[in-house]
Amino acid sequence: MSRALRALSSTYVERRDKLGEGAALSGAGKRAAFALFYGPLHYLLVREIVRELRATTPSTTALVDLGCGTGAAGAAWAAAFTSPPRVVAIDRHPWALTEAAWTYGQFELSARTQRGDVAAGDVPRGAILAAFTVNELHDAKTRDGLLQRLVDRAAKGDRVLIVEPLALFVARWWDHWRGVVEGVGGRADEWRFRVELPPIVAKLDRAAGLDHRELTARSLWLAP
Repeated sequence: MSRALRALSSTYVERRDKLGEGAALSGAGKRAAFALFYGPLHYLLVREIVRELRATTPSTTALVDLGCGTGAAGAAWAAAFTSPPRVVAIDRHPWALTEAAWTYGQFELSARTQRGDVAAGDVPRGAILAAFTVNELHDAKTRDGLLQRLVDRAAKGDRVLIVEPLALFVARWWDHWRGVVEGVGGRADEWRFRVELPPIVAKLDRAAGLDHRELTARSLWLAP
């Protein structure tokens, strides 16, 4: 498993151009490492971010998880509500949708999974989450089209949360997106959290030669 995790981490750092082709989820080892390691990290990060942003309101009845992956990030936000909203999870990878359905079930969340490309088509109404998703869109025109759709949704009253890694090489488009979001009244933040990792995550972290004792991320937040 630690070898699979090192291979997966290498894909994110050294072969990012292959992410759009599904390289991160190619092979059972990488999929297991993604679910066991990065899923919990994404959950912990988004849980802390939505707490800091106070991003839960009683009027939210639907949460759209764009590029849901294992569903961990969407579950973190949905579970933070006193009355959790229904989750609509969109991803193009069948394995991810199966994992996401399982994750939402473990949190007793009402959810519907939907296979689709987050870069194309309409974005459903609701609180919208794009966590560690936009960095896998390598075409600038595609990214900007998604940005415009998200800004349009916010203008209609929907809350939008975008979360990405802190490393700038992962998201060279970030400054442009930040400028647009701040220009329409949103906010941009950088986060650092000290959290206690689940034992299996801490063990894999050490075995793979990684260090996630401090979790970091950057976010964009649009709210009425």
